[in-house]
Amino acid sequence: MILCDAHADTLHRMATGGRGPYDLSLERLKQGGVSLQVLAMYVGEDPEPAVVAGLYDRMWQAAEQLIAEGWVQAMDPAEAGTDQPHFLLSVEGCEIFEPGLHVIDDYRRRGVRMAAITWNYVNKLGTPACENQTDGLTDYGLKAARHMQKLKMAVDVSHLNIPGFYDLLNKTDAPPLASHSCARALCDHTRNLTDQQLKDLFQAGGYVGINFLPYFLTPGGKNCTIDTVIDHIDHMHQLGGSGMVGFGSDFDGISQKPEGLDNPSDFPKLTKRLRERGYSQADVEAIAGLNFLAYYKRI
Repeated sequence: MILCDAHADTLHRMATGGRGPYDLSLERLKQGGVSLQVLAMYVGEDPEPAVVAGLYDRMWQAAEQLIAEGWVQAMDPAEAGTDQPHFLLSVEGCEIFEPGLHVIDDYRRRGVRMAAITWNYVNKLGTPACENQTDGLTDYGLKAARHMQKLKMAVDVSHLNIPGFYDLLNKTDAPPLASHSCARALCDHTRNLTDQQLKDLFQAGGYVGINFLPYFLTPGGKNCTIDTVIDHIDHMHQLGGSGMVGFGSDFDGISQKPEGLDNPSDFPKLTKRLRERGYSQADVEAIAGLNFLAYYKRI
């Protein structure tokens, strides 16, 4: 079975000296049957340009360290297979792209295939959901998004506010994805997507990776289990998301996990429970990874 996870923060933990053990390891990815793990280059908690540039340099070094340890980088999601885990690079927070489109070109050449417009800071491209729901993408943000799409780099709406979300849907050239987001109807958090957003995203041919952070899955993060994750998948399927939903764990970026989903080695529990909840084997294989690969074919 092909299994893809659209978001983890391991590179940031490595770059900032986070103590292990990390959620992700090559052994755990193999135990969990992970084919493709997206590793985010996260902007961090200080948006000052020199700080961001230094952090990204260290995350590139962390990626090189993983390669030296035997990890295999994929330059295209289609390289995912069942023989060994591959990792794919993404950007979380496009502050690093503020100097110009040439930076996007450079990151694409180096294997970055996904970029979230914002984290939790306003930047030169757009405004996060935690800031306001009034300001759309900037002119540069639209230009940068279209340039990413031209390069077959997915534009990620996780953390982005609603006006920015609709600017991407209505004013750019390819459907975006939400790499690690959940359904606001089930958990009313600004990081989650409304039913209308989900319907419109699915109609456009987008994709959502379900985040495993309990606070995005249940009110107050209480009583969160594998079934809670599946509840969000169920809800999105009811809104037209069949074929467009998968996993975006946020491992190594979250301190709490759903009961039974502590690290990638637990993915078989999730796929097993999907079967027990009535999903066919074909449905499970789609959710596990084929939907993610199909999204990249669409863009």
